[in-house]
Amino acid sequence: MKKEEQLQAKSPWAWIPTLYFAEGLPYVAVMTIAVIMYKKLGISNTDIALYTGWLYLPWVIKPFWSPFVDLVKTKRWWTVTMQLIIAVGFACIAFAVPTSLFFRLTLAAFWLVAFTSATHDIAADGFYMHGLSDHEQSLFVGIRSTFYRIATVAGQGLLVILAGHLEDSTGDIPFSWVVVFGVLSVFFLLVGIYHAWVLPKPASDHPVENVTAKNIVSEFFMTFKTFFQKKHALTAILFMLLYRLPEAQLVKLISPFMLDPTEKGGLALTTEQVGWAYGTVGIIGLTIGGILGGIAASRGGLKKWLWPMVCAITLPDLVYVYLSYVQPASLLAVNVCVFIEQFGYGFGFTAYMLYLIYFSEGEHKTSHYAICTGFMALGMMLPGMAAGWLQEMLGYRHFFVWTIICCLATFLVCMFIKIDPEFGKKKN
Repeated sequence: MKKEEQLQAKSPWAWIPTLYFAEGLPYVAVMTIAVIMYKKLGISNTDIALYTGWLYLPWVIKPFWSPFVDLVKTKRWWTVTMQLIIAVGFACIAFAVPTSLFFRLTLAAFWLVAFTSATHDIAADGFYMHGLSDHEQSLFVGIRSTFYRIATVAGQGLLVILAGHLEDSTGDIPFSWVVVFGVLSVFFLLVGIYHAWVLPKPASDHPVENVTAKNIVSEFFMTFKTFFQKKHALTAILFMLLYRLPEAQLVKLISPFMLDPTEKGGLALTTEQVGWAYGTVGIIGLTIGGILGGIAASRGGLKKWLWPMVCAITLPDLVYVYLSYVQPASLLAVNVCVFIEQFGYGFGFTAYMLYLIYFSEGEHKTSHYAICTGFMALGMMLPGMAAGWLQEMLGYRHFFVWTIICCLATFLVCMFIKIDPEFGKKKN
């Protein structure tokens, strides 16, 4: 039976947007909202950086328990169950905030959310590959990345605005964060119930029979062995690490650049203006770019569209060189530049996600995809950690020039990857 015939009739539009919105929201809650909350509750910058920095670890090391997700139960079961546990984790944070031990208790709950969210990523990404045909995977890859980014903007934008509004209206800072995490808890309870009903049940998504501790260990080592034994594995890993090298550095400094005063090389925008540029204009550009990238890849295949997408994710970074040298007072100029960069990122990121799916194909595709996303996280983490120091050494202008030089690494690594010309094309 063909894979397309195994899938239920429910439209992917009914579950892909909500699934990837739910995948992105816990990440931004752990990595961004937690930082803002602790700052408002009086925790020192040293403790905030130290303890929330460690919360990134589950996403980097999640490949180590991905074989367990591959062997036990179905990806559908893991997806729904993790969403319900995340709801419990957010509820624990909400209840812990008003207590005298809030820092320790909320950190423990954030660890629960972080590990559960990383496991949810493994299951959801694996389910995506089971629940869609190759053509549909290409078509919806832009949609999934777009809704993941929308979740990021909603988390660090709308929820933080809600907390700020409650702080101003009630004067009770802890209460405002209780409400925010209460909202998150209710959302994940509802989305877990919704996905329990709406997610399809593809025949290929099934647990392995006769699971024992021995074959879990065996599968664990076999998963990594087969991953590194894949053809062109070294080239693929370099691609995962370097494709977004410019973006990994830019993403840490764009907001500080916009907020810093002009005498420090910034644009002197207000917080509201930055939110408008990235939260509205930027998300429109990202959405359009992601959707068009998915449509293009589904019609011509990944190989055909690789180089246009490489150009799209790198060359628009030149807008920050322009902004840093000109420092325009016009908000229109800033918004146009942000739109161009975010459109290019949305379009070009499609190639990255499709290549991860392509390289993961095979018997262990869920675990192999998790390994790929581990390298993806590492490729963002390491350059990003050094970006702030580098910017302070070089200044904004030379830093943005440096990111353009880093685009050469992206072009270079793409010259060596191998892709089946038929991958991602629509089957007649």
